Amino acid sequence: MTTDDPPNDAHSPTTSVDEASADDASAVSNGQAADEDAQTAASNTASTAVQPKIKIEDLNFWYEDNHALQGITMGIQPEQVTALIGPSGCGKSTLLRCLNRMNELIQGTTLEGTIRVDGQDIYAPNTDPVMVRRRVGMVFQKPNPFPKTIYKNVAWGAEINGYTGDIDALVERSLRQAALWDEVKDQLHSSAYNLSGGQQQRLCIARTLAVEPDVLLMDEPASALDPIATSKVEETITELKEKYTIVIVTHNMQQASRISDETAFLYMGRLIEMNPTDQLFTRPEKDRTEAYVTGRFG
Repeated sequence: MTTDDPPNDAHSPTTSVDEASADDASAVSNGQAADEDAQTAASNTASTAVQPKIKIEDLNFWYEDNHALQGITMGIQPEQVTALIGPSGCGKSTLLRCLNRMNELIQGTTLEGTIRVDGQDIYAPNTDPVMVRRRVGMVFQKPNPFPKTIYKNVAWGAEINGYTGDIDALVERSLRQAALWDEVKDQLHSSAYNLSGGQQQRLCIARTLAVEPDVLLMDEPASALDPIATSKVEETITELKEKYTIVIVTHNMQQASRISDETAFLYMGRLIEMNPTDQLFTRPEKDRTEAYVTGRFG
């Protein structure tokens, strides 16, 4: 018997039918109000929850008969660094290139599934792939500056896209974001080929930022660099995530643990596990993930 139950006592006062009805009506009203409050709270929670910047649903991809990606479903959060790790041939770079439609430039490829950026299906028939690649920029494994001056490398993409603002200010801002301005501000009109490998890679980052993307994709951007240049690129990535959503492919698990917020482990074209980076490396949920991050295979 709970304290809310009426006392079962012969001397207890009797409750009138009208009073009982009033009490029942009040209880129903209170219950409805509680339900409405719960629904409102749930609605508020849902509306304030952070939605993924990129949402991938049941993604399958083929190079002719090679089923390279199989049923990938994942969400990439805004203003974070997400690392894609896994052994060679597991589909990391293929997945990365799917995010800005670069794989469709390869003949004999097929994609099924959905990729949405801010809710927009980037593979919808009415979606312009050029605009997708402008919005979702790519930095490649090896630095690939144009055979132009440092200034022209940064300004070129903005100019061909019809940028009408202050181009000098854009070049400076992009180079500052890529942590390169102080090193090159006195040689802007010299060849980009005069720069070191690490500087060239940061120039390529600045060139990508100049077209003002929302998302930055990086395919092993430091794999060809020495440790000092790698450190500068990693510092740049850490600073850029305050404004950009970054997805990086890396074979270097120490690098993934240093710079990423979330890590996704792929194996043989499948997503095995995706979790916050510290959890995935120290308390992985899957045995195969643990075997990979502890070096038992790779």
